[in-house]
Amino acid sequence: MGKILLAKLKEALVSVLPVAAIVFLLNLTPLVNFTQAELLAFLASTVLLIVGISLFNLGADLAMTPMGEHIGAGLTRSRSLLLLLAVSFAMGLLITVAEPDLSVLAEQVAEVMNGTLLIVTVGVGVGIFLVLAVMKILFHKPLSTMLHFFYMILFALAALLAVSGNGSFMPLAFDSGGVTTGPITVPFIMALGVGIAATVGGRDSGENSFGLIAMCSVGPILAVLLLGISADGSMPYEIPADYALADNYMEALLHTAGHTFGEVALALGLIVIFFAILQITHLHLPRKKLVQIGVGIAYTYLGLVIFLTAVSVGFMPIGYKLGLELGSNHPAFLIGLAFLIGMVVVLAEPAVHVLNHQVEEITGGTVSRRSMMIALSAGVGVAIGLSMIRIVFDFSILYYLIPGYFLSLGLSFFVPGIYTAIAFDSGGVASGPLTSSFILPLAVGACCAIQGPGLVMQNAFGIVAMVAMTPLITIQVLGFRAIVAKRMRDRIAMRRILDADDEQIIHFM
Repeated sequence: MGKILLAKLKEALVSVLPVAAIVFLLNLTPLVNFTQAELLAFLASTVLLIVGISLFNLGADLAMTPMGEHIGAGLTRSRSLLLLLAVSFAMGLLITVAEPDLSVLAEQVAEVMNGTLLIVTVGVGVGIFLVLAVMKILFHKPLSTMLHFFYMILFALAALLAVSGNGSFMPLAFDSGGVTTGPITVPFIMALGVGIAATVGGRDSGENSFGLIAMCSVGPILAVLLLGISADGSMPYEIPADYALADNYMEALLHTAGHTFGEVALALGLIVIFFAILQITHLHLPRKKLVQIGVGIAYTYLGLVIFLTAVSVGFMPIGYKLGLELGSNHPAFLIGLAFLIGMVVVLAEPAVHVLNHQVEEITGGTVSRRSMMIALSAGVGVAIGLSMIRIVFDFSILYYLIPGYFLSLGLSFFVPGIYTAIAFDSGGVASGPLTSSFILPLAVGACCAIQGPGLVMQNAFGIVAMVAMTPLITIQVLGFRAIVAKRMRDRIAMRRILDADDEQIIHFM
């Protein structure tokens, strides 16, 4: 166990150090001016972040992934479709309601709308679409067809929202789809799909195991768009108190940790309770496996508490101030820096490592972790850079989302289905807690400096949606490149056969 934890620490160190290095290097330039207290708080939070990611990744391997696989496989073998769908809806709803990522977003818009209403609305959307995703696996329906259908509905609702005069809801709606698939939800839901697909079998079982995250990212967007169409009034924005660095770092750290302990306990508690009920009624796993899962849950819990506390206390204030100072004095430099930060920030998202591990395992190395990470880094970098351009020039997020989603859906006709499923899963996974706790405050600070607080809802929000969209394109382009390379190799091989001398041909009688 010690060797595994050490490996996880090294992995987390490589992931987080680039983000920290950028912040400290910027402080050595005239572009930004952080106080000594801010730098010390950020440094302490960086150390905690590394520890938190390491413990979470270890816990996900030991507990969250096996739990999801056993639940998916056990319920599928029970032959009770109604039970499987009922549990899927309940798990989708309750885990999402307790998802820390969603809580972070809800707290940042608490002055604008009722946070509880937003969380419950998103939870219902995830529950419904998790049921649809499970049915997709059971009945072997193509993911691309379902995505085409639901995204057409989604953009029709977006048009209605724009006509209704509540267009400021739109970026928040698309952001809701990105933050829903957070560090607790992703390992469980992905493993649930793997377990169901492996039990159902079929020649497309590997492809069928992906796509649940993709479907669960669509449901919240549709749900919040419907909420926005029925809402009245504008959405004036006020800067959250969490964006200011606390006078006493240790006091703020302990206060936030106490609050986070309860949130994460609720999130994991719901999963554990469901798992315990299913263990008694259907699964009947051996004691050794249960002990492993119990240890993994403890690691997951501790890792998430440390991670979320660190990003809330140290990263959120630094992100906001970074955006505010660069937006005030160097908006052109802000765009280039945003691209660079986007490329490295995805490395620190815990759920990304879970996804990359499962992708490499299920595809047998055809899609490697390295190629996945390069595609994700490029996609997120482009997303954040484009978002800063939108803040500087003040235009609707639909100018990005409509062509972006049409391109990603169009690519699905030309690449193998497994690349489409992986790409749409990656979009939800890339927009994790560091995006909502560091990148979103960065965008809010930049928007306040350039356009003023009045346009924050329209221009700063939506950056999470962009982070969720661009990997859809980059990873499918990765798949398209793989197809072209294979065809080229086949042509070269055929040409060599045709050009070979007759003497080199062996005839078998």
